[in-house]
Amino acid sequence: METPKGLEVVFLAGVLAMLWAGASPAQNPGTNAGSAVTLVAASRPQDVDPETRNRLPAPRREDLNDEDRKIFDALTHGQQASVRFYSPRLAQSLNEAQNYLKSETGFGDQLTEIAVLVTTREMENQFLWTIWEKHARDPKDSRHIDPQIIDIIKYDKPVAGLGEKEALFITFGRELLGQKKVSPETFAQAVRLLGRRGAVDLVELLSLWSATALELTAFDQQLPEGQTPLLPPR
Repeated sequence: METPKGLEVVFLAGVLAMLWAGASPAQNPGTNAGSAVTLVAASRPQDVDPETRNRLPAPRREDLNDEDRKIFDALTHGQQASVRFYSPRLAQSLNEAQNYLKSETGFGDQLTEIAVLVTTREMENQFLWTIWEKHARDPKDSRHIDPQIIDIIKYDKPVAGLGEKEALFITFGRELLGQKKVSPETFAQAVRLLGRRGAVDLVELLSLWSATALELTAFDQQLPEGQTPLLPPR
């Protein structure tokens, strides 16, 4: 199901309002296919706010100055504000970058989904992976991708047999975020398939989502209540 556009603006101008607004730990255990590990979330940590389900309460409009209130009103559309709205001008700048990387790169929803998944796998962020795997497996969602691709990313399988761009996105993400270095061959492939601008956009897309994963880790964002975690440990 596509996330409503108004909510997307609230967190990273597009990362799902539930990233910050309505999440608590999963209570139902589940076992992932291909893994013998049963994933069960722990109870909510004591330093996690019961409303936001992360370490900070929701930012309040009344605590902001007049200039920041204008930004707050323009971007939140009456929804609960994300942690980034403690710094409204930062939220505004990131909103512009998010909108571009989401809609204007020309990658399309499915390649963007692959970029998010490979970033989340390499960053090992349970919250983002669980939310975005559900998008990827939903046939009614524009981000729906072949389940084989999901499992290749999830279980660190080879990319042999995938399309050139799909394989590139996975390989580039694994090298950049996992190995901390992109090989000359992989970078040349990115320029060949995407052009120089596209290669830059790919790097920035992976960077944006890795930053999001770090934020979620720092604020200890919890999964929605009753949600089984879907990302197995390595």
